[in-house]
Amino acid sequence: MTQDELDRVQTLALKIRRDVLEMLLPLGAGHLGGSFSIADLMALLYGKELAYKADDPTWDGRDRVVLSKGHAGPAWYAALAESGFFPRQDLFTLNQPHTHLPSHPDRLKTPGVDMTTGSLGQGCSTAAGIAMALKLKGNDAWTYLIVGDGELNEGQCWEAFEFIAARGLNRLIVLVDDNKKQLDGYTADVMNPFDIAAKMSAFGFETQKVNGQDVVALDNAIQAAKASGKPSAIVMDTVKGAGVPYFEQLMDNHSVKFDAKATEAAREAIDHINAKLEGRA
Repeated sequence: MTQDELDRVQTLALKIRRDVLEMLLPLGAGHLGGSFSIADLMALLYGKELAYKADDPTWDGRDRVVLSKGHAGPAWYAALAESGFFPRQDLFTLNQPHTHLPSHPDRLKTPGVDMTTGSLGQGCSTAAGIAMALKLKGNDAWTYLIVGDGELNEGQCWEAFEFIAARGLNRLIVLVDDNKKQLDGYTADVMNPFDIAAKMSAFGFETQKVNGQDVVALDNAIQAAKASGKPSAIVMDTVKGAGVPYFEQLMDNHSVKFDAKATEAAREAIDHINAKLEGRA
């Protein structure tokens, strides 16, 4: 990764976090924790990795993204808006009547969204189907599947993983957001996932585990996955609410309720991020 690429990706990650805060604050609540834990990944994908045309979202040569953990839609919407798929001002219609930005992604409503998600586990199967269809068509586009660690409670994920490995879908990369928490608490307490990387390896994937908040490490992992020639998985060691200490430390940070303290922390974070962005301008 060049310095220019690193600067672009890090700047985009800042914008994504700011946009998510500004989208959710007026609503009084929203899925902040899981949006922040993948903010660096989304910045890397849209700032460097993906082949796409923002002015032609259905371009056949584009790489596909499936956000199986659809509740993190605000992070995806921010990445899309900042990448030119639609005006940034549209972000502030999130969850409002007649919006094209519903709570969970909908491929029929939002430019740049390749698959509707929200019912956890199903994105794994649809990503497998997309990758299989591209392979049969001789289309060399990549498919990136983003799945949550809590979502791996769903058996459907593991059926899809078995299919991906068995069919040798080597242009699909599974990215697991291992932020250690889900709706009801810590993943280790709700349904211990044990060693996710070891499980993915056992299912036939070329597997790596990296710091999911380090865009250089993530970039290196993605390049290694592409070079492996095998179905690949990257387990991202992340922090729920990453990027803003108050939300990192908040226990109930899956869907944050913006009480007085959370609102103050969000506004301070927005000001801090804007100051950083001004310094980068």
